[in-house]
Amino acid sequence: MPGHCEHPGVKLSGAPNREELKKSPGYPSQEFWSKGPLAFIECVEEIPCNPCETSCPQGAIAVGKPITNLPVLDAGKCLGCGVCIAACPGLAIYVKNYTYSETEATITFPFEYWPLPQQGQEVVLVNEMGEAVCRGEVLRVVDIPRNNRTPLITVKYPREFFEEVKSMQRL
Repeated sequence: MPGHCEHPGVKLSGAPNREELKKSPGYPSQEFWSKGPLAFIECVEEIPCNPCETSCPQGAIAVGKPITNLPVLDAGKCLGCGVCIAACPGLAIYVKNYTYSETEATITFPFEYWPLPQQGQEVVLVNEMGEAVCRGEVLRVVDIPRNNRTPLITVKYPREFFEEVKSMQRL
């Protein structure tokens, strides 16, 4: 039934678990991780929303009709530009780059808390439940008017935590 939550992770914890996300049409399969930066869309609820689709300059995200469809990511078209991150009112999109270096990955995510971290600062990175996963270093903080007051933070971190990391602890 449309709009009905059929995801036990969402029901039990308020956040989709990793297996639910991997089944989502917005989660790129592992075969695409080696191509560079990619959007990861954690939208698993059928709600009327499509800013990710309309903001993507590459046409890599499709919602279509009805507007309650889950966003579908065409990982082959995605350049990981991040325009969709700030466009998402649900803060459900981030960009990850598995190929940043031999040992490190990066994540760019929305962060709507103050204070903002600074470039070069060490931060604690967390999973979907806010639990500490590892430490990372802030590479970039982008807080521009075009992003509608949604700062984007880019952090590098150990590659072995690629799938687990979702955001950072508040400072």
